[in-house]
Amino acid sequence: MTRDMFSFDDNLAAPILEYCRNRLQLQPVELDFGGTSVDFAQALEGLLTAHGNDPTAVMELFTNVLAPRVISADSERFLAFIPAAPTKAALLMDMVVSASSLHAASWLESAGAVAAENQVLELLARLAGLPDGAGGTFVGGGSIGNLSALVVARDVGAHRVGGDGSLKIALSGDAHSSIASALRIIGVEPLYVPAVDHRLTAEALAAAIANDPHPDRVIGVAATAGTTNAGIIDDLAGIGAYATANDLWFHVDGAYGLAGLFSPTIRSAYDGIELADSFIVDPHKWLFAPFDSCALLYRQPHLARSVHTQHASYLDILHDDRNVEWNPSDYAIQLSRRPKGLPIWFSLAVHGTAAYGAAVDAALEIAHRAAQMIEAAPHVELVREPGLSVVLFRRLGWGPDDYARWSEQLVRDQIAFVTPTGWEGETCARFAFLNPHTSEAIVAEILATMA
Repeated sequence: MTRDMFSFDDNLAAPILEYCRNRLQLQPVELDFGGTSVDFAQALEGLLTAHGNDPTAVMELFTNVLAPRVISADSERFLAFIPAAPTKAALLMDMVVSASSLHAASWLESAGAVAAENQVLELLARLAGLPDGAGGTFVGGGSIGNLSALVVARDVGAHRVGGDGSLKIALSGDAHSSIASALRIIGVEPLYVPAVDHRLTAEALAAAIANDPHPDRVIGVAATAGTTNAGIIDDLAGIGAYATANDLWFHVDGAYGLAGLFSPTIRSAYDGIELADSFIVDPHKWLFAPFDSCALLYRQPHLARSVHTQHASYLDILHDDRNVEWNPSDYAIQLSRRPKGLPIWFSLAVHGTAAYGAAVDAALEIAHRAAQMIEAAPHVELVREPGLSVVLFRRLGWGPDDYARWSEQLVRDQIAFVTPTGWEGETCARFAFLNPHTSEAIVAEILATMA
């Protein structure tokens, strides 16, 4: 089969566009993938050949064999981990970004895309209460965002304290796993602070630092605005005030929970975020954008620029005063990047910020209603009151194997994707609500399977 890879071919485009149109029209979105063990060898055998295959046949293989064996994170029945529920506007703009081969590492290459992304970053900075001049970039997920911010924290802290010896950044045991991973990568020791009911507080932070053998080597603190496991927001105001008074870098991981800034209902829960030196929030979580996107903000972007700007002879043109206004690659570890902020920019521009606030409130409301339903049922009980849109609950009398079998059966029956988690040494069930279309009827159907 002879085909020019770089010329438009309607026979190639037609099945792709038809699939995308059909997928975008799904309501509800099917959960899919009723198992975890699949043998793909026969279906994929002989597919990658020297001469290629008919695109319609390859797309049929994807549609009928591969796609149904991927759980749809945008299904209203996906309640595990942190789901995704991208708006149609965001998905469509993501298609535009892909079709346009946009590369957004620098102002020289992609000023229009960067300007649009920066409009979203300015909105997030304003909602958080950061001062004028705050800014950053979009990167590929919260782990990259946390790593990029903590690299800046390390270098700024090392310059401040000087001397030899290891550096430390404080965090709680409930911080996202990417924080500890980032610290290992950058050679900074974690100072684990005992949390108070799983919440990092200023008092506990101060005590931990005072009791450390080398308190002068503690250069920062990483707080969380909405823990993944339970939706708990740390004492941002207290921690921020302590960090400011003691010249510590204050980073906030808000990958999931900081989307609540759009909701007047819970905005006060984030008081103190305005003191952050850096924070992240993932649009692909509770801000209804496609995977994989993380907004990374700095109070003083010039500090990040001094750390992350890459220098090479072929990159000199990017830093020429005639060409540079804002290079996204100067604010994170990524150089090559797609403009991951364009999908949320387009969706915000189309729908408005009020619609986003309402969608966030919808998840808060269904979490509240689910908690009420659990309290009313005789066979289940709440582990704790909902944190943001996360609900932890237990089935009386169950152990780890019971939860595992139940979770597997839920997916097999296409009722829901709900995975167990650990909490204070026991296994329990966990709902993570995000999709505005998840209904009380779905919650009732899930709880009935535990009776």
